[in-house]
Amino acid sequence: MYKFRDATKRVIYVGKAKSLRSRLNSYFADLSGLHPRTRQMVTTAASVEWTVVGTEVEALQLEYNWIKEFDPRFNVRYRDDKSYPMLAVTLTEEFPRLHVYRGARKKGVRYFGPYAHAWAIRETLDLLLRVFPARTCSAGVFRRHGQIGRPCLLGYIDKCSAPCVGRVSADEHRDIVEDFCDFLAGKTDVMIKRLEAEMAAASEELEFERAARLRDDLGALRRAMEKQAVVLGDGTDADVVAFAHDDLEAAVQVFHVRGGRVRGQRGWVIDKAEEMDVPALVDHFLTQFYGDEAELDARDDVDAGPVVPREVLVPELPADAAAVAEWLTGLRGSRVQLRVPQRGDKKALAETVQRNAGEAFTQHKLRRAGDLTARSAALTELQEFLGLDSAPLRIECIDISHIQGSDVVASLVVFEDGLARKSEYRRFALREAATEGDVASIAEVVRRRFHRYLKETAEGAEESSKPGLDPETGRPKKFAYPPNLLVVDGAGPQATAAADVLAELGITDISVVGLAKRLEEVWLPADPDPVILPRTSEGLYLLQRLRDEAHRFAIAYHREKRSKRLVTSELDSVPGLGQARRTALIKHFGSVKKLKQARVEEIEAVPGFGRRTAEAVVAALAGESGASNGTGAGE
Repeated sequence: MYKFRDATKRVIYVGKAKSLRSRLNSYFADLSGLHPRTRQMVTTAASVEWTVVGTEVEALQLEYNWIKEFDPRFNVRYRDDKSYPMLAVTLTEEFPRLHVYRGARKKGVRYFGPYAHAWAIRETLDLLLRVFPARTCSAGVFRRHGQIGRPCLLGYIDKCSAPCVGRVSADEHRDIVEDFCDFLAGKTDVMIKRLEAEMAAASEELEFERAARLRDDLGALRRAMEKQAVVLGDGTDADVVAFAHDDLEAAVQVFHVRGGRVRGQRGWVIDKAEEMDVPALVDHFLTQFYGDEAELDARDDVDAGPVVPREVLVPELPADAAAVAEWLTGLRGSRVQLRVPQRGDKKALAETVQRNAGEAFTQHKLRRAGDLTARSAALTELQEFLGLDSAPLRIECIDISHIQGSDVVASLVVFEDGLARKSEYRRFALREAATEGDVASIAEVVRRRFHRYLKETAEGAEESSKPGLDPETGRPKKFAYPPNLLVVDGAGPQATAAADVLAELGITDISVVGLAKRLEEVWLPADPDPVILPRTSEGLYLLQRLRDEAHRFAIAYHREKRSKRLVTSELDSVPGLGQARRTALIKHFGSVKKLKQARVEEIEAVPGFGRRTAEAVVAALAGESGASNGTGAGE
């Protein structure tokens, strides 16, 4: 175990390693190759201390204790991406209350959940109050109705036993609440059988109104049970964990399965402290999550069952899986299995949790992107960090896409006021610099784009008082408006190449930066060192989103060109079919996939195609497809 301290002796990072020498060597390597947060941590640290422990289980426990004690700023912390609602039962009160609750757990309160939505709790609670008419009102409402001697509306419609006016005693009301807790804790079969027996007895005694009431209560219980769908038929108690992550952030989702039913769901989004793959994320998450849950449970005087289930299902096992399982077993007090589901219902549920993690990660990014305040802050931060004269209200980004130098294409995407303006996206098929590398390709795209800008500006100045508009259509010209900031995908060489082209064209009022993928560094032209934007910077996030959109758009165009080229090569064997008619085929059917599915009659309907040529085209495509399928070749 080791601790990094800063110059003020504050602990900034704790970790564990079997070989301290090897781990420290990885930290004090070339700083340019380190993860951004790791680089910041290493440059902040002033000293390192270590403690030798006997087993990996001791290391897990000590790491958890140190993180709780010192709260190191560079350690991964699992904080909820939102406050999840729970159903709380205040058992310490004379008349316990059922209510929806958010926040930290309190002593003497029993909790069920967490749930994904508060309305789900309210719907379930509304159904169950018919069977378990417990108090749900606040302390003030309870006292007021006690003073006026009349129950609230729920008391009149029999969804509250009205302890405020003495309809039931404190002991009778507590029995109702305990039955409610037993039902939510999974003792559903006992409750159902008891009500069925009471209904049968009432019917035999000719108490048909009471039997009808019990019948309706049974229906309410069964509907409440249906809301917690059975996903595992063997009564499994398990937590299913999944991750979605990129180089800098990670989202985790957990489904809590108790008695074969999904009882709750939780999610977090974290900043990575260092480069972490899925096994490392699993290790950190299990240690912190179950350690915190066990600590909260120890402070609560109500026994709500073990915080660690019998099984923990993860996407990949951590490197020290045996030690983690042993530590979890110690928290639970009985054996805990830590494993990766391989087949059946558990694997299907794990895939569902994985999809939820991916969706949560996407929503986390979109939530930041859609926030007007965040967008304004992003533009202001870019102005400050890049030394611009004004906020870059229009930003363009260029990305190159190819496979080993073939079918080289480029994309140009436009963001205005921090939002994508897709109508102004442009794409380029590169010819001159296609074989000379990405730097030359960037230069070609910048030259073509801004040559068109200068040309359209000059033409507009001569023809119209509105130089950015086409005089015939009144619409904006394709390249009429220049950006305030031009972003190129790459590091210093790409940014310098773009700036040199702008200088050759005499354009001096457009700023240029390069954004490197691996470490998210921002490079200014001709600068030896990059600009490092803070990890939490909205400006950096906007540049990342811009770069990712350009990358997506470039890849889509590259795939389109490549598929057309492959089909063109397949049609080379058709006699009399030249480039013009091949292009006409693609244009008529809209896609290669639809062309391959077309019948002879459909191809014959294309202008310039006769029956014999159409049959030759179908035969060529079918033969090529069959040959590919027969050999099993892939790309």
